Amino acid sequence: MILIPVVDIKGGRVVHARGGNRRAYLPVNSRLCAGSAPGDVMDGFLGLFPFSIVYVADLDAIEGNGDNLETVRTLAMRFPAVELWVDCGLREESACARWLDACCAALVLGSESQESVKTAGDSLAGERKERMILSLDFRGDEFIGPVQLLERPEIWPDRVIVMTLGRIGGDQGPDLDRLRRLIGTAPDKKIFAAGGVRGIDDLTAISGLGASGVLLASALHDGRIARHDIERLRGP
Repeated sequence: MILIPVVDIKGGRVVHARGGNRRAYLPVNSRLCAGSAPGDVMDGFLGLFPFSIVYVADLDAIEGNGDNLETVRTLAMRFPAVELWVDCGLREESACARWLDACCAALVLGSESQESVKTAGDSLAGERKERMILSLDFRGDEFIGPVQLLERPEIWPDRVIVMTLGRIGGDQGPDLDRLRRLIGTAPDKKIFAAGGVRGIDDLTAISGLGASGVLLASALHDGRIARHDIERLRGP
């Protein structure tokens, strides 16, 4: 199972995501680094473990308040061995294509940003679909986005994130029931969990469901998941 650290960028700084209330996010305070500059946080993550993928949320772009594209480009150039998965709130196929041309990273299409299943389907079926990842976003029991997108796994790309926004940065644990259902719905897809991971026990439970990976932030920053936990999960 692949472990994927999360870098949430707002106003050029990395913030600590809690409960999906983005207006209340504050700069991250991490054991892994001294400040909240994106490059420093990346160094902190990679100093803990040589992660191969890092998820980046451009919160300003998602909220329609500018973007952090130059910061993402800088991260991609500074850390060429790391694959960046970037959510920046895009929806139209043309905008996705322009972004992929401008940035050497994979693009996450968040369901919360989509207006229709047709628009999302067009974007996911574009020329660069191998660099596209779908995030199925939930707040509580509510799916955020066109419900038909949730009901049509045949148009999902190979990689799909199951994002439970309300559990991010909290101590509720991951939504294992939802994750189990969606893995069963699309057994041919690589499903990644996001939201609520508290420690190694949650990682073990997610792995036991057959998930391909999990997104992490809080439990890495505060030390609840350490290098020996990561190595234990990965095995020999």
